[in-house]
Order: sequence, then C-alpha cells, then structure tokens
Amino acid sequence: MREVDEAVRQDQLTSFWQRYGRVLLVVLVLGLAAFGGWLYWQQHQQSQSQAVSEEMDAVLATTAGGGEPDAKQLDALTKADQPGYRASAQLLKAGLAARKGDNKSAIALYAAMAADTGLDQPYRDLALIRQTALEFETLKPQQVVDRLKPLAVEGAPWFGSAGELVAIAYAKMGKTDLAGPMFAALAKDSNVPQSIRSRARQMAGVMGIDAVEIPAEPTEG
Repeated sequence: MREVDEAVRQDQLTSFWQRYGRVLLVVLVLGLAAFGGWLYWQQHQQSQSQAVSEEMDAVLATTAGGGEPDAKQLDALTKADQPGYRASAQLLKAGLAARKGDNKSAIALYAAMAADTGLDQPYRDLALIRQTALEFETLKPQQVVDRLKPLAVEGAPWFGSAGELVAIAYAKMGKTDLAGPMFAALAKDSNVPQSIRSRARQMAGVMGIDAVEIPAEPTEG
C-alpha cells in the first residue's frame, strides 16, 4: 500500500508539473525580472536624487556668496521630479527676481507655487506669504487678511511673517482692537524671528499695549 501511495503521489506530481510547470516557470521568471527592475529603478532614483542634490548645493553656494547662479541650471532645478528640490529652486528663482526689482516675475512665480498641489503645504504657504508681501501696497487690507488670516495663528509655522502682514492690514483698516493684540502676541512669541518681534513690540506700544516681557524672578530653592 505504501508503494502504491508513493506511485500515486509521483504520478500526481508529474501530471501537475506537465500541466502547470511552464506557467510556474513563466511566473517565476517574470517575478524575478520585476524584482530586478524594481532594484534598478530604486538605484536610478537614488542616483538622480544625489545628482539633483549636488546641483542644488552648488546653486545655493553661488547665491550665498553673492554670485548669480547659472540660469539654465536653476531653470532645470525648478522642474525637478523631487518636490522638495523643485520648491527650493522655485523659491530661489522668485527671490532672485525680486532682488533685481522684477516684482512681476517674482509674484507670478510665487502665485504658481501657491497653487501647485504637488508641493508640500509649507512651501505653498511660504510662497503665498511672499507673494502677498510683494503685492501688499496694491492689495486692499481686507484682501491681505482674507489670504493670510489662516496662517496668522499662534503656534503656526509662519505666524511671524503672516501675522505681521495681517496685523498691519488691520491697522490700515483702523481696527486697532485686532491689530494691537496680534502685534503683542508676535512680540511675545519666542518662535518668531527677533526682527519681527522688535517691530511688533514697537507697534503694540504705539497702540497702547505693553508687549515688553518682564523676566520672572528666580524662586528660592
């Protein structure tokens, strides 16, 4: 009986292999090819990312040194597949345009970034703030508030830049009851850049709000 069982199993295995063997081989080969392709793609992506990173470093180094980065290289970086590098290059390009006095081009670049859903929200928010700062004198104060009020919240990443513009817009509308407290909040927020805090402290004082922080007295231990 044991010999019969073994013969039956062997016959079943042979039949199974004859029927499905080629299919299994094809599946195995395709699986290995797909895995090999995935490994190649990962290596290719890593290599591309490294190359873009080196180009971005070179452009930033040139700009930091007061030089003018290569226009073609910067344009290529603004179209990079990696959203982070693309956003950084676009911000740099817009900033250079503004520095040259070409506000029209800078505003267009910032507006395109703010509308680009392929970029992370912090980049889009920063672009909107810079766009609004360049357009500030041509916008109605209420337009500034409508744009930036969602970002002018204590604890938000861009509270300093957005909050200052919103507070100034409130002041231009004569709404000192809203402008004063916001200036005071900016002045007391340690996460806000010191330059903004100093200006906010002065503006709060003008509006009759004391925004000077008094250091706490040490407790006796």
